[in-house]
Amino acid sequence: MKIQHEEDDKKGYFYIEIEGKRKAEMVYSKAGANLLIIEHTEVSDELRGTGSGNKLVLAAVELARSQNKKILPLCPFAKSVFKKQPEIQDVLK
Repeated sequence: MKIQHEEDDKKGYFYIEIEGKRKAEMVYSKAGANLLIIEHTEVSDELRGTGSGNKLVLAAVELARSQNKKILPLCPFAKSVFKKQPEIQDVLK
């Protein structure tokens, strides 16, 4: 399962595509130069239970670390991932 990433000036997306269709996606917006706000995470029924949503959040953590940014998880799923994994809380706003 390959996680892909795309972004524009205001938003970004981490997603998993299968046969040309997005089956899992996490959307974030950029707030200033140093903050990413995770707005929404969605995983299709066929990928539920595979850890796909968690992998999308971890991809955002890697991006934040590489760019010296912080993350504000507004999405309830992303919030729960941060709560359960203290090792990624260094990027929390």
